[in-house]
Amino acid sequence: MTDHPVLATARLRLRPLVEDDAKALHPMLADADLMTYSADGPLATVDDVRTYLAEEAEPGNQRTWAITRTGDDRAIGWVSGSEADGDDRGGVTEIGFILAREAWGRGIASEAVAAVIDRLFAEGRKRVFADADTENTASILLLERLGFRRERLLRDEWETHLGMRDSLIYGLRRREWNGAGRA
Repeated sequence: MTDHPVLATARLRLRPLVEDDAKALHPMLADADLMTYSADGPLATVDDVRTYLAEEAEPGNQRTWAITRTGDDRAIGWVSGSEADGDDRGGVTEIGFILAREAWGRGIASEAVAAVIDRLFAEGRKRVFADADTENTASILLLERLGFRRERLLRDEWETHLGMRDSLIYGLRRREWNGAGRA
């Protein structure tokens, strides 16, 4: 995995996610409605969040950027990018994202995800994909606004706190990227 730079947009600063973001992110990760489509469901305590973030920050094939507003370093969500070790597809990255309810409806998630996609394609990635629960309408709409195309339905793909769930795979190739989502 390449370096993990700070990214900036007109309104946002995306920096590496750290364990110390646990207190700021706890209300979001404890929100049962917001965490409906998360594999593990809501996290009850700040210590649970800290443990989760420590696992996210472990060295490996993933980078996770905390979403912060310019001039305010408090994390309000994140965007992650991961590549499978030994993946013979080379140049393919999976992204994921989450945003605190307080920041919804302002284009922040689109702006943050677009900044990470810009970075991934600038690094030479050829394709970015996302895996969305079939009922996660908000994430599906965001992906489609950014130019992702539905590629596949995977039935009973994940066992989650809700039971077995279907997934939709959305993909975006570098040559299709038009920078949608920038503020």
